[in-house]
Amino acid sequence: MSETLAPSLEATAVQPEPAIAVTGLSKTYRTGFWLNKVVSPLKDFSLTVARGETFGLLGPNGAGKTTTIKCLLGIVEPTSGRGTLLGKPLGDRSIKQQVGYLPENPYFYDYLTAWEFLHFAGKVFRLSDSLLKERIPQLLELVGLSIDTARKKPMRTYSKGMLQRTGLAQALINDPELVFLDEPMSGLDPIGRYQMREIILSLRQQGKTVFFNSHILGDVEVICNRIGIIVGGKLVQQGTLDELLGQSKSYRVQGHGGAIDQFRDRLEHFSIQGSHWSGEWGGSLPELLTVLSQAGAVVTDLHWQRQSLEEFFVEQVRAIEGERPLSA
Repeated sequence: MSETLAPSLEATAVQPEPAIAVTGLSKTYRTGFWLNKVVSPLKDFSLTVARGETFGLLGPNGAGKTTTIKCLLGIVEPTSGRGTLLGKPLGDRSIKQQVGYLPENPYFYDYLTAWEFLHFAGKVFRLSDSLLKERIPQLLELVGLSIDTARKKPMRTYSKGMLQRTGLAQALINDPELVFLDEPMSGLDPIGRYQMREIILSLRQQGKTVFFNSHILGDVEVICNRIGIIVGGKLVQQGTLDELLGQSKSYRVQGHGGAIDQFRDRLEHFSIQGSHWSGEWGGSLPELLTVLSQAGAVVTDLHWQRQSLEEFFVEQVRAIEGERPLSA
């Protein structure tokens, strides 16, 4: 075969199936005494999440976040639409072994200790006693629960944060390839939130796919490769933070001293207090540093600024719900 006809390795490489791929997913309920009231928590939802990606689904209360996860997991059957999870159709039982799930409000057998509960969860996945003896202490250390407490105290004595940690350990007991976390930061103190972020980042480093809902947007900015915003059951935005928030070239700069008259007119929103000053710069960073250096100014703080995820989120929700957007 001639070189011109030989297919390249790149051209013939098989692209892996996405971890999640859904098209036109909708869910409708009928409620009320006569079942005449139609509720649609999910409407024409389409999304693809690549393997190894950490995806955050954001939305106000009642937007359809939990319904989305339940449809993806096969807990709730969608009214219409189609999709795959790890290459298998939604609801396929063969991929359950590869999936972990932490519900927003998990139920625990509270008369059990955390150790007993994790052992029970491991047996559901048919894990051996020898493997569980090794894995349970590792997970307890990972989520920040003491082994002594996990072995001796029943879960009815645990705080909300301790139960959330136990639930996360349960979601990871089978070493899943794909993890669903519904409001994983719920009930955690600042230290617990930090630990949860570190755990999710470590899962990403291991190449696992993480799909989670959260109201804590600061954590989402740190953790996620991509995000989606769902309002009224519809996915209204999705993309990376750079795609959604833009790659602003505006810098906020603070400093003191120098010949202020040489640069004050070149900084937007300039303010001064004593020898200390601050302002915004919309040009190139090297040019800014050159201007300040020539003026003999000392920079004490310099950071890139753009619209925050919180501002963008509120703007999108208000626009969809018919309120005046923040930028108006």
